[in-house]
Amino acid sequence: MENSQYTLYVKDGCPFCAKVLNFMDEHHIVLPIENISLMLHDVAYDTLINLGGKFQVPCLSIDGKALYESDDIIAYLNKTFVENE
Repeated sequence: MENSQYTLYVKDGCPFCAKVLNFMDEHHIVLPIENISLMLHDVAYDTLINLGGKFQVPCLSIDGKALYESDDIIAYLNKTFVENE
């Protein structure tokens, strides 16, 4: 979605986060997704809890709605950014 706002919440060392990030790298998906390392941003912890009610990464925020699970995030990214090219 062109006008959607995205934020990808990741944690350093998380294999599921790495899976999503590797998919993004392979398909040159850079924007409009912002990668936030929870290890570096304390406020991201509270934001993540407020967003979806749980502390789980990876989490893709799409216009303020949380999408969890690496496979679900990859499927969304594939449908939204790769298949439409």
